[in-house]
Amino acid sequence: MRWRVRMLPSAEGMRMVGTTELSNEDLQTVLGLIKDADSVELKLTIHESARADAGRALGVDPLDSQIRQVFFFDTPELALNAAGVVVRARRRQNEQGDTVVKLRPVVPNKLAEEMRASKSFNVEVDAMPGGFVCSASFKGVADNGAIREAASGDRPIRKLFSKEQRAFYAAHAPDGVELDTLSVLGPIPIIKVKIEPEGFGRRLVGELWMYPDGSQIVELSTKARPDEAFQVVAEAKAFLHARGIDLTGEQQTKTKTALEFFSGASQPA
Repeated sequence: MRWRVRMLPSAEGMRMVGTTELSNEDLQTVLGLIKDADSVELKLTIHESARADAGRALGVDPLDSQIRQVFFFDTPELALNAAGVVVRARRRQNEQGDTVVKLRPVVPNKLAEEMRASKSFNVEVDAMPGGFVCSASFKGVADNGAIREAASGDRPIRKLFSKEQRAFYAAHAPDGVELDTLSVLGPIPIIKVKIEPEGFGRRLVGELWMYPDGSQIVELSTKARPDEAFQVVAEAKAFLHARGIDLTGEQQTKTKTALEFFSGASQPA
């Protein structure tokens, strides 16, 4: 197998470069990120023309799905995104909502030990055809009604987030950009389904993100422990290929698409 990687901005602020063959030096970098991470998530965007066939091949039952609603918080100019910070709240059908303050990219072994010790803190490598990025997240819970109130302006945004999350945000957000001054970018309705297809032995998660202009992104993902990541990549690739699912299509990122859409919609004409 020939590995390819799109080098994303590093923790030291390097700019993105084009897709290149993975050199020995780059391979060591990726291996180091995975080795020191808490988890790895493998992601694949399914092209619109292939979604119905992929769903049938994987045995997806729409009645097993859960409705979710996602809100991002940023400035109209996406100042947080430019700084590598993502602030999100998510309402979930028949479950408690959740929140996250995320920083990416990061180098796991440069993070403070006290943060790594928190049960709410997670370091994860996201991998998709063409690229890897490592992120650090403080996760939290929030009442679905409280998220709705914050999104409508009836509750301060900061009230959705824990003390740890607020401290993490303050440490990495641009100066002067306070949580309560952020714009609400959303909501985005999502349909999520969990499946355990025969012959794979691992759970897959499918998410359909529906944007207000009618565009959609369907993402298929599975999680792996750091010590099994490359084995799971090989197994997933073989399994999906055998089911006729294309692994070479153009990849899209849900968060980037959402931020750009709502940021553009919020700009004056």
